[in-house]
Amino acid sequence: MSDIPLSALFGALFILILLSAFFSGSETALMTLNRYRLRHLVDKGHPAATRADKLLKRPDRLIGLILLGNNFANILASSLATIIALRLGDESAIAIAAGLLTFVILIFAEVTPKTLAALRPERLAFPAAIIYTPLLKICYPLVWVVNVIANRILKIAGVVPDETNNNRLNPEELRAVVLETGAMIPQRHKKMLLSILDLEQSTVEDIMIPRNEIDGINLDDPLDEVIQQLQNAHYTRLPVYEGSIDNTIGIIHVRHAMRALIDGTLSKKVIKNICLTPYFIPHGAPLNQQLLNFQRTKNRSGLVVDEYGDLLGLVTLEDLLEEIVGEFTTDPADNLPDIQPQEDGSFLIDGSANIKELVRNMKWELPTNGPKTLNGLIIEYLEHIPETGTSLLLAGYPLDILQIKGNAVKTVRFYPQYRKRKPVESS
Repeated sequence: MSDIPLSALFGALFILILLSAFFSGSETALMTLNRYRLRHLVDKGHPAATRADKLLKRPDRLIGLILLGNNFANILASSLATIIALRLGDESAIAIAAGLLTFVILIFAEVTPKTLAALRPERLAFPAAIIYTPLLKICYPLVWVVNVIANRILKIAGVVPDETNNNRLNPEELRAVVLETGAMIPQRHKKMLLSILDLEQSTVEDIMIPRNEIDGINLDDPLDEVIQQLQNAHYTRLPVYEGSIDNTIGIIHVRHAMRALIDGTLSKKVIKNICLTPYFIPHGAPLNQQLLNFQRTKNRSGLVVDEYGDLLGLVTLEDLLEEIVGEFTTDPADNLPDIQPQEDGSFLIDGSANIKELVRNMKWELPTNGPKTLNGLIIEYLEHIPETGTSLLLAGYPLDILQIKGNAVKTVRFYPQYRKRKPVESS
């Protein structure tokens, strides 16, 4: 070693520090690659991404190779620094050389390359994969020995290295990924994706048309009234029942009835014959599952029943799709026929109005984890059926009870402009 010029030793030391920086940075870059973007690039046939993906399928081998190279470079650099120190001074210079080398490696071979790799992983990971692929084959026997020893130690600690991590995301993690996409996904599309994730948290009971609002054909009515009702129907499919909606015998497509009417053959018997078998849905069915059920059964609507078989309401495929894409109309008055804006800024609202519809369309901050209707929310809050003229503060919103019908609130005057928010407590 005494015959080697100092310039050559310093040059070798510089190269070893660069190698250490390469191994440190490439390790961080490969381990911080976005696995989902990587799979997308692999599917597109990106050659560098394909090499990186193959390396990451066995991370124990990759880490073993990187650490072998990194430790080799650092230890050899330390040895050269010791030789240089002895050539330039006495034994006291070794401590100075060790301190300087530690500082240089920390800054230039650890922190800087790893920070750059974390910020731009693909820029370093893909070129590194080109080097690591043949290097792993060359050093495989040594890497295999290191992995065998390390894996045995892990098994003693209760860890099985062969168990692959599929990087699967649960719904909450997927929600976080969607929220962090920023401007990469249009805001409307982002809302749709989040709405799909929210489907499993809601049931058909949350979006159904209540039974008292269902438009249907009562075969006990005179035929002339039935025909008039079919001609004036706002929906293409209507339930057909005898006497009571609980006795639903089928679902009729209005177009089929109109054909029979034009042919002059429409009768109650014909209506029964052209009815489709009613499709019943349990009230607790999650929306995501019901969407698949509609697709599987080829139905577009279903009758919601409780555990006793009593009819609770009607849900349609359109109602379910609106939970994902939003309302098909943009005017809140069109979406909510039960709400009438007034000149003073207040609103007249039917007590049967759906709370979630009010929140979604009017942007009012009402509790949605309790009763489904405004009437139910008021009664739950008061714990009794109010009288006409009663005023109260509901979720900070002043409102007046204008009309009571039977045992339910019929009409309410709502004052969103006078909402009283809770004062923020000072810390």
